[in-house]
Amino acid sequence: MWAVLPAGVLAVVFGDSGPLQVLLGTAALAFVLRVTVSLATTLLAAVAVGFISGVLALLLAEPLLQQLVSLFGEFLTNMEQQLSQGDETVTLTRPTVTQVAGMMGVGTAMLSVLCVLLARYWQAALYNPEGFGKEFRALRYPAGVATALVLAALGLASLGQEMRTWAVICALPLSFAGLALMHARAAAQGQGSGYLAVFYTAWVLFDPVKLFVMGFAIADSWIDFRSRWVKASDPGRPERDDD
Repeated sequence: MWAVLPAGVLAVVFGDSGPLQVLLGTAALAFVLRVTVSLATTLLAAVAVGFISGVLALLLAEPLLQQLVSLFGEFLTNMEQQLSQGDETVTLTRPTVTQVAGMMGVGTAMLSVLCVLLARYWQAALYNPEGFGKEFRALRYPAGVATALVLAALGLASLGQEMRTWAVICALPLSFAGLALMHARAAAQGQGSGYLAVFYTAWVLFDPVKLFVMGFAIADSWIDFRSRWVKASDPGRPERDDD
């Protein structure tokens, strides 16, 4: 509770509600995880956290959003000046208040999930070593849930450029499911931390890698790669019955 006080002061005095939203979002996701004991359900709850955070930013933090829009505008103006050569002028699209609110929603949801995962890792390290790794590598969504997330993201993106940042919120669970699948693949093949370090570097730097990871998670919801990897590594082991 004491951690809320400085975040509340920032929100009231300076109008920066970001830290407070992350704290409240983390608390909400921790509650969901405690009740459901399911990382998959907790990540789905992060979608609601992201949307609520974005909507609250639109309703209550418009001055902050306007400041961020101005900062983005100044940055893009400098970029245009650097990219323009001679008579050729480069024009970059400026983000709107709605887009920035969606970015804040994505950031709040992402940071809340990371905080909960870190806390879950610490808890497992104390009471159940390696338990978190097994739990995370098993993260997978049924085909119906994955399809619903994809349709929701595509539906929002089809509403226009302003809503594309909001569509990213719906993709967060699939992104984490894809990361979990990559960890499961590394474990199945006996690959070490070096492989994962290279992968995460590529994931952070290149957007096509992010799309590949989400596509991998969507395919896994229909195919269940983990069962195939287990069967390939141990042909004598019976297949897992998901029913």
